[in-house]
Amino acid sequence: MLVFDFDGVLVDGMPEYWWSARRAALGLDPSLDLPEQAPLAFSQLRPHIHKGWEMVLVAAELGRADFDLATAIADYDATLQEALARSGRGAGELQAALELVRQDALASDPEAWLALHRFYPGVVERLRNLEAEGADWAVLTTKGGAFATRLLAAADLAPLAVYGHEQGSKPEVLLRLRGQRRPLWFVEDRRPTLELVRSTAGLEEVRCFLALWGYLAPGDADGLEPLGIHPLDPAHFGRPLALWP
Repeated sequence: MLVFDFDGVLVDGMPEYWWSARRAALGLDPSLDLPEQAPLAFSQLRPHIHKGWEMVLVAAELGRADFDLATAIADYDATLQEALARSGRGAGELQAALELVRQDALASDPEAWLALHRFYPGVVERLRNLEAEGADWAVLTTKGGAFATRLLAAADLAPLAVYGHEQGSKPEVLLRLRGQRRPLWFVEDRRPTLELVRSTAGLEEVRCFLALWGYLAPGDADGLEPLGIHPLDPAHFGRPLALWP
């Protein structure tokens, strides 16, 4: 079974991230001054963002006059915790605000919301060809499962399963899938997530790939082999599984 991360591996949803995060942040604090188009700083921070609620917090931070991008990139975790404390809100509240924006968008104008995403070139065709290779595939994402399922359905894609953030952390879901006792390959664009999988007891046999076309930070593709992580470029992604790294 192949397990794919969603955002940054199958789909480029950068316009939607800012669109939804901006609206969620403004809904919580209408005094914020946030541009309609995603600022460059948001794209630069995207490789560090792990969960949806972080996007809302980052969007709000970008509305502060004294926001320091260099500091945020250098120590994202500390910046995130300081911003969370300053906001006076919990991660659950921020996540709920983001999901409400997405739910409203799907209810009022689903075509417009879907149009804010695009599948990476060759992805849809490659996923459809997996069946011919005798491989099942699933999606494991920190996005809500319902939103990922809706996007996949719009491309006429039906994975074996979609696991959203409500199903638990990625290592937790992969541990459950390992219980099926079948070879498991995991494709992700966030290096810290892959490093966490590699260090999780019980997941030693999971074959891990870093998608080089995703939201990578500088240096993410360096020194992967000693960690047991295989770099996966678009050319290899399109080849038969027997020829993957």
